[in-house]
Amino acid sequence: MDTPLSTVAVIGLGTMGTGIAEVLARAGREVIGIDVSDAAALQAVAALEASTARAVQRERITEEERRDALARFRTFSDLQAAADADLVIEVVTESYEAKQEVFRALDSIVRPTTIIATGTNALSVTRLAADSAHPERVLGLHFFNPAPAMKLVEVVSSVLTAPTAVEAVTTLARDLGKEPVAVGDRPGFVADGLLFGYLNQAAAMYEAKYASREDIDAAMRLGCGLPMGPLALLDLIGIDTARTVLDAMYSESKDRLHAPAPILKQLSEAGLSGRKSGRGFYTYEGAGSQVVVRDALTPLESATAATGRTVQSVGVAGSGTMASGIAEVFAKAGYDVVLAARSQEKAETAKSRIAKSLSRSVDKGRMMAEARDETLARVTPAGSLDAFADVDLAVEAVAEDLEVKQQLFATLDKVCKPGAVLATTTSSLPVVACARATSRPQDVIGMHFFNPAPAMKLVEVVRTVLTSDDVHATVREVCTKIRKHPVDCGDRAGFIVNALLFPYLNNAIKMVEQHYATLDDIDAAMKLGGGYPMGPFELLDVVGLDVSLAIEQVLHREFRDPGLAPAPLLEHLVAAGCLGRKTGRGFREYARR
Repeated sequence: MDTPLSTVAVIGLGTMGTGIAEVLARAGREVIGIDVSDAAALQAVAALEASTARAVQRERITEEERRDALARFRTFSDLQAAADADLVIEVVTESYEAKQEVFRALDSIVRPTTIIATGTNALSVTRLAADSAHPERVLGLHFFNPAPAMKLVEVVSSVLTAPTAVEAVTTLARDLGKEPVAVGDRPGFVADGLLFGYLNQAAAMYEAKYASREDIDAAMRLGCGLPMGPLALLDLIGIDTARTVLDAMYSESKDRLHAPAPILKQLSEAGLSGRKSGRGFYTYEGAGSQVVVRDALTPLESATAATGRTVQSVGVAGSGTMASGIAEVFAKAGYDVVLAARSQEKAETAKSRIAKSLSRSVDKGRMMAEARDETLARVTPAGSLDAFADVDLAVEAVAEDLEVKQQLFATLDKVCKPGAVLATTTSSLPVVACARATSRPQDVIGMHFFNPAPAMKLVEVVRTVLTSDDVHATVREVCTKIRKHPVDCGDRAGFIVNALLFPYLNNAIKMVEQHYATLDDIDAAMKLGGGYPMGPFELLDVVGLDVSLAIEQVLHREFRDPGLAPAPLLEHLVAAGCLGRKTGRGFREYARR
């Protein structure tokens, strides 16, 4: 197995197989493409020709390099063509029967030293290896779609795999310009193991009619910086594929979070598997198209359920980063803002934080000095909530403590004029509990901004069962005026973003607890394989482990799902005072400032 793996056979020329073949051919490998379908082989050649032509246009490769790459890719319909391959990568249908048939045939075709890799992301590599005449040469080589663009490759070893085989394909992955991550054999491996649980929860959230497909997807893109929303991603991956992966994960973990949401079964059995069929969670122009078209579930842009109330002045209660950020957002949009804190001094300090933020915008050329001065002039600091007497909208951004918030809402009830909208920015507490602290619960709503408020575009608009239609309409109108994207959700723990984000973070911690993968490999896998702006452990340390634990506890109490119980490692770190960047140590250590 000391071969340089110069000749590689790729079996199965679907989207993934074609992408892998392109990566190999452009990296100088001789590629033998094999598919029983002549049409698939022709399509693979055409796809490679088109892709390399685009690369020439973008000056990423020369015309000569393109011609050489195309010459290195040959297609066949018979497995015998793999006889001289140093490495075989199978990317056939995701079923044991289909893959085992290929593996058994290869045993009598390829050399004993040829490495055989499966591209599965759901099936047991160990089980496939055990059926082979030479299990020591079998491993998993999991590329991500689209293979030419995605940097991550998971190299999957079974207990039977020879270290020399792992070393050879790891070296190859690096030669291809990829980032190989070594993982053990369990369904989903690292990236999909974390990703598909999150996608499953999003599907279940949609199925429960908690939020619309558009709002769920927008919330995760704008609230977490993800390249795609979860339902759009399920359509891209294939709903049938997602169901297969989740079935495999659940069979091993027995975690209800991995039990495929019933809607995945309903859609896949109806043939509505996503983009490839032209319809899944969304409807597309045609099979294989990425263009979403209007269907019966598409919200009408002109639809307005109610007319909102007039809002000209806004009160923001609080003196922390979130309060000053929200006040800045409203002032920039032209609203007169009263910024109230527990003392005049704290309020003045909060206003000075706004002044610094606006000055940074001027320094970066995002704002004129005149606009900065006008914005700052709209902010009036106050040492008491009595200053909210005439505001049309009061937004609280105080400590995430229900008793503190309830006391504040009781005060707002006495101070604010009739008809004023009262909003809480809570991220995890029940909005209705704040509403019940007033004599006008119909006027209370949630406005969950994300940190930093001036930069983050998302606002989760949280209706309680008591919130009036015109209050809901008011807040949506205000969000538009302050250039934020509102998404509607009901009053339950986590709303959209935290309810989907924190179980994913918790599962990442469990992976480390089980010694399945390292912090660095998990972070790399999710950034390179999932397109996440930060790995889960980077994000946990930024958010704060104490804050993360509190949200996990709230989710666990609300949904009573054992899979949502906070990972013991998270509890231990918080108990030890290791809270992340703010203390200098969390999952990683940081230099003290």
